[in-house]
Amino acid sequence: MAPPPAPAALPAVLHLLRFADLNLTRWDACVAASPGAPPYVQAWWLAAAAGRWAAVVELGPAGEYRSLLPLPTKRRIRGRVGYQPLFTQQLGLVLTPASQQRELADYLAIIKNYCHSFYQQLPPAARPLPGLPPPFTVAERLTYHLSLGPATEVLRQGYAADYRRRLRRNHELQAPLTVAAADNLDELLALFLSYRSAEHTGLRPRHYAPLRRLWAAARARGLAELRRVRHPATGELLAGALFIRYDGGLIYLFAAASAAGRAAGAPLLLLDEAIGRHAGQPGQVLDFEGGSLPAIGRFFANFGARPVLYPALSF
Repeated sequence: MAPPPAPAALPAVLHLLRFADLNLTRWDACVAASPGAPPYVQAWWLAAAAGRWAAVVELGPAGEYRSLLPLPTKRRIRGRVGYQPLFTQQLGLVLTPASQQRELADYLAIIKNYCHSFYQQLPPAARPLPGLPPPFTVAERLTYHLSLGPATEVLRQGYAADYRRRLRRNHELQAPLTVAAADNLDELLALFLSYRSAEHTGLRPRHYAPLRRLWAAARARGLAELRRVRHPATGELLAGALFIRYDGGLIYLFAAASAAGRAAGAPLLLLDEAIGRHAGQPGQVLDFEGGSLPAIGRFFANFGARPVLYPALSF
């Protein structure tokens, strides 16, 4: 007697899962199986930046996560708000080869019924976004990318002439400025807050807690690179920067420089040193994480970086 046929596999379906219902082991497996997933969707990053979050998840027959859309939320008087966590440039839809639900609109339809309002930035690969359901709208944001595939000297040839000249002049000084590893993020934050008030940034000192958590979490995983430049005679902190490594390259997450540091070209030295350490890695990029402000965009472009648009969804 022939054995009965195996039952047909159940189709994958989308579910809205609150944080208490998320399986973070399955989450990490889904992200790891997603080609080109942005680093910000990793569970450890979201835990540091948002604490708790919900998600629209595509569940397979065995309960595995075949795709997911992270959904950090906050409670407000008028209802639940989907938001973009601080120090988290992009989130968006994470797809794996096993996914059967590949249309972003299907995920957004669930979010629309869960949130009173919503804002989320997606990776560049999400552009363009056809068929968005109302009331979602899309706007363009700008960052800059520098390919780290070429060798250091080749990349430096792509710098603006003035940048190459300033690097050469610093090298010729009797006591040149140098970049060194650091381990005190609070010192860098204090420098930043000394000239960037809440009026400029819209952020209070408490809003930098996620940055401290990200620094600690990335450092514990060997992914954080904190660098600083001090005055060679006085030891005064002139500038510093926090970089985060990920599979696709390097993120320029946070930086600060005093007026004296900017005048001496310390931010230029910090980025040149990072580029030099990571050059010669095909397929890797340095994401400058910004550039919408013209002056900042010009600064990044002078390293040979190219502008990259990414979408921001909201309703």
